[in-house]
Amino acid sequence: MAEKKQPGGEGSREGGLGPISRRDFAIGSVAILSAAGGDIRAGGIVQRAAPVPGQTARAEPGSPGGQISDSSRIIQLTVNKWKFEVSVEPETILRDVLRQLGFLSVKDMCNGYGACGSCTVIMDGRPILSCLTLAVECNGAVIETAEGVAESNPRLIDAYIMNNCMQCGYCTPGFVVTAKALLDRKPKPTEQDIREALGGNICRCGTYPQHILAVLEAAGD
Repeated sequence: MAEKKQPGGEGSREGGLGPISRRDFAIGSVAILSAAGGDIRAGGIVQRAAPVPGQTARAEPGSPGGQISDSSRIIQLTVNKWKFEVSVEPETILRDVLRQLGFLSVKDMCNGYGACGSCTVIMDGRPILSCLTLAVECNGAVIETAEGVAESNPRLIDAYIMNNCMQCGYCTPGFVVTAKALLDRKPKPTEQDIREALGGNICRCGTYPQHILAVLEAAGD
């Protein structure tokens, strides 16, 4: 099989990631996480992913173990421009729905107490904690996760990479999503604006100063 050449030739090696640039690496990584094909049956969610963004995936009512439940409800979600119809139980939280749809950037550091910010997503234009949000309350919502941010605001992803904002990387998606929501609301934030916006996000590796630099850079300052 012929070798596929990467755009940019040898010059792209300057990013430190071999034959691909840092930006291509970031976009490729989240693209893998955002692939949500096939049937998924777990945690009260039974759904079929839409083949392309913009089409709607039909849901099959279900509950843990694949059994039909009288209490399940069908909800419609648009996640990173993908449309889904999903069957969920009344107690199912949005975080679990998103992860089982394949959006694995949505994390859980605090066991669902809403104390870490790692499960943050943008819903209808504002950042929310998906671990404290019931999925049944999100019918018709438009949601953006870190996978979507990589496509809609690659400048922010570039700034996070170049400013070394992650060590273990577990909390990074929540920071990125929160920063994206801030930039959507205030394209030219001050350092104080950034500190306030990111105040609910916890990083156990202590990378806080770098996030401020990255958001300022993404804003063009």
